[in-house]
Amino acid sequence: MSGDPPAAEELRRGMTVRVVQGGQDPRSEDREPIVGEVDRVIGEDPQGPEVELKSGAVGHVVEVVPET
Repeated sequence: MSGDPPAAEELRRGMTVRVVQGGQDPRSEDREPIVGEVDRVIGEDPQGPEVELKSGAVGHVVEVVPET
């Protein structure tokens, strides 16, 4: 994973992102990211923008997954 997470205003519904849920520190190497499509952007947070995925999972975005 690279650099800084995107800003909340850069995220759109339908984008594929990698998120870290709940109490996990997004900067920790022990985190278990989830990949999914953004359903809604909840808001900005010091740990990264918080989103709800279409799967219902909520977490902080650590990166946008590039389209292939």
